[in-house]
Amino acid sequence: MTDSHPAAPTQRAPVAQAQRPLRILHVLDHSIPLHSGYTFRTAALLREQRALGWHTWHLTSPKQGPVAFDEEDVDGLGFYRTAPLQSAIGQWPLAGEWLLMRKLAQRLEEVAACLRPDLIHAHSPVLNALPALRVGRKLGIPVVYEIRAFWEDAAVDHGSTREGSLRYRLTRALETRAIHQAAHVFTICEGLRADIVARDVAASKITVIPNAVDVGAFQWAQAPDPALQQQWGLAGRVVIGFIGSFYAYEGLDLLLRALPALRQARPDICLLLVGGGPQEAGLKALVQALGLQQHVVFTGRVAHHSVSRYYDLIDILAYPRHSMRLTELVTPLKPLEAMAQGQLFVASDVGGHRELVQHQKTGILFKADDVQALCAALLGLLQQPQQWPALRANGRHFVESVRNWRNSVSNYQAAYASVVEGFSR
Repeated sequence: MTDSHPAAPTQRAPVAQAQRPLRILHVLDHSIPLHSGYTFRTAALLREQRALGWHTWHLTSPKQGPVAFDEEDVDGLGFYRTAPLQSAIGQWPLAGEWLLMRKLAQRLEEVAACLRPDLIHAHSPVLNALPALRVGRKLGIPVVYEIRAFWEDAAVDHGSTREGSLRYRLTRALETRAIHQAAHVFTICEGLRADIVARDVAASKITVIPNAVDVGAFQWAQAPDPALQQQWGLAGRVVIGFIGSFYAYEGLDLLLRALPALRQARPDICLLLVGGGPQEAGLKALVQALGLQQHVVFTGRVAHHSVSRYYDLIDILAYPRHSMRLTELVTPLKPLEAMAQGQLFVASDVGGHRELVQHQKTGILFKADDVQALCAALLGLLQQPQQWPALRANGRHFVESVRNWRNSVSNYQAAYASVVEGFSR
């Protein structure tokens, strides 16, 4: 595996180090080749850290799923894998989480003892942080913890618990414990930072590493491919679209409920839903119930290299996230990716979107969970083509000058240096 030994620094001038480049072992829930916002953020962070001259290694949890090898190279990054759980006991409530943490701790101790990194960087969820803290104490390695979302809130959206339940309070307590024990805490946005501070954590212990994009990886929107339009029956239609995973919090049910009113105003409108996920069957059932089979296209998941061709089919992207703790606190990647491509989009005014989107400047915000507001936002944007060039240009400028990975990753430097220096005293 290419990551078993330090890689040579890339073209960018390395950050000055006292003796040798910083050595970081990242502990991850899952990684590429799986596709998710989590894996794309991870890959971008790792590449930018290496561009700073740091040596990084990467270990995934049993949640990566079945793996053919203990070590694997993917797109120029190497990963140490942890075999998935095999025991039937893992199906019992809480037993699966306990077994997962135990197995991850064993694998992490084995890898960390061999590599001897300067620090261990655990990423959400807390099921990664607790084993990392245990191994860090045993081996004398400082541990930092990066929170992308709170495990208890994600469980609410997945339907495995409800806010305020015993399980919710327990997982929240575990999260808070990990935050207090970590040498430093990173998070992805101001909403999560404020929630962490509210857990009696000093603001100086928290650093925000904002979500961003690799601008060079996104091309400006192109004319749609006529063959692809024909394949999905989209020629001559106004296409409202969504590309991503179908989770309940994304609010795609709201988009479907808005479609009859949208079509009453503009009979040429249809919806294009690209991707899949836990809500797919429910969304298809809702399409049937609303009698919209001729006006909603489900493509299923498409190959990553083909995603840009599907973006080009869409006139306006819709991000109608429901308002809940998860969406109010957490910033997504999708609006930034839309800006990088010069795409038009509307987004609900949940906290995670408000932190990214300037209304009427880089995108259009509408009142969350309001079908009429969603309709008004989409129809209003369609009726104002003179506004489109400025929206596109402003969005692209924002990601080029502010929300790019080089800017975001530079925020690790001071915190890492402080942790390593403080631990060595």
